[in-house]
Amino acid sequence: MNTRSSNRRRTLAAVGIALAAVMPLAACAGGSGGTGSGGEGGSGGSDPEAFTVMTANENPVLEEQLDALAAGACKAENEALPLEHQKVAQADTVQKVTLLASQDALPTHTIAGTALIRPDGDLGAAGLVGDLKTALEGADAWDNVLPAAASTVEQVYGGFVSMPYQYNIEGIFYNKQIFADNGIEEPQTWDDLVEASGALQDAGVVPMTEAGANGWPLTRIMGMYIFRNIGPDAMAAIRDGDAKLTDPEYVAGAQALADYAEAGYFGEGFSTRDGDTSSNMFLTGEAAMTYDGTWLLSAINDPGRNQIGGENVGFMPFPAVDGGEGSIDQYPANAGAPMIVNAKEFGPKVTDWISCIAENYGQQALQDAGVISGFAVNGEVTDISENTAEIQERIAGIEETTLWFEALFDPKSNSLASTNVTLLTTGQMSPEDYMAELQASIEANG
Repeated sequence: MNTRSSNRRRTLAAVGIALAAVMPLAACAGGSGGTGSGGEGGSGGSDPEAFTVMTANENPVLEEQLDALAAGACKAENEALPLEHQKVAQADTVQKVTLLASQDALPTHTIAGTALIRPDGDLGAAGLVGDLKTALEGADAWDNVLPAAASTVEQVYGGFVSMPYQYNIEGIFYNKQIFADNGIEEPQTWDDLVEASGALQDAGVVPMTEAGANGWPLTRIMGMYIFRNIGPDAMAAIRDGDAKLTDPEYVAGAQALADYAEAGYFGEGFSTRDGDTSSNMFLTGEAAMTYDGTWLLSAINDPGRNQIGGENVGFMPFPAVDGGEGSIDQYPANAGAPMIVNAKEFGPKVTDWISCIAENYGQQALQDAGVISGFAVNGEVTDISENTAEIQERIAGIEETTLWFEALFDPKSNSLASTNVTLLTTGQMSPEDYMAELQASIEANG
């Protein structure tokens, strides 16, 4: 039912989960300007003849779930404005969207490039990015967006301009049985984590496994130390030129990661370990912890992979740094590939569609596809694991999120951060040199 009620009871449920990654796309040229919505969202646009949605070929789930809504909870909206689909290869998104925008043929609801839709991006500066928050508030549907998702989208794009069809938080998964056997409670501070890791190593257990070959799992840990030490705006300050990675408080994050690796807490061969190997080390009990995103739930819920049992999997936030400005309650998160509404076509019927999606997608996608989103789950979802239920409940209670270390970097600096982190964690590059090279790249390419 589409009650549009902001007071509708939310029934917490959970997720199998699909990997959601905000696309690291190159910055695009664009003039100065606002968010790009220009007050168009849900008020100044004109309804098209169809609700045309362009999604990535690699993401069939979104198309399937929107079709299910069109036949079910959003049937009335679909009859008023029929749903039609277009597809694009994710790698071709920026080129395709830019071309369609230049031809005044941008689909009503479309995937886009991250840089394109920011305030100074091509679409943002051209006023083509609809203001979703204004539209949902006007339709009394804003309460269907989880505060955590709103926080993440606004940080990434400079406004709530993307529908959070997928949503992931990150933290530390841990083996409850191993912790109990060694008298370890959830670490609340970085010092606690280091102390616990030492105890686990002495007990013959790899304290924490990470896919060092991928780079980003290691930079995530460094970045979270920085966010906990400096605060949630730490990397925005780098982007805005208000701080440098060579400042002592940033170098401290690289030092903390280097020290942890030097102590052997990632285990032997971590720098060449791939993602599947790392996950299997945790799921077979060889490692006590792993820093990862909640997309790991798909493996945790797979009895063929999870040999320690779901009942022995715990999840905790990255610990605090003593004296730091960040909060342990601020989770790093992402909201999937951006999906915007063309401001020129953001009329009343499109607003009805978007409002109906916001109200019903959370339950629909979770129940049917095991996908967690940034929308409230407004109804019962059955046959879910305790692990996914716990994560869904945790997400529903988060008020503020952080980004991740490289989220605001240009592509070249993003790549350099991952490449050089192997040198940092194997002792071939000092923390000072690591940050100096990365800062130089940001200044040259940002």
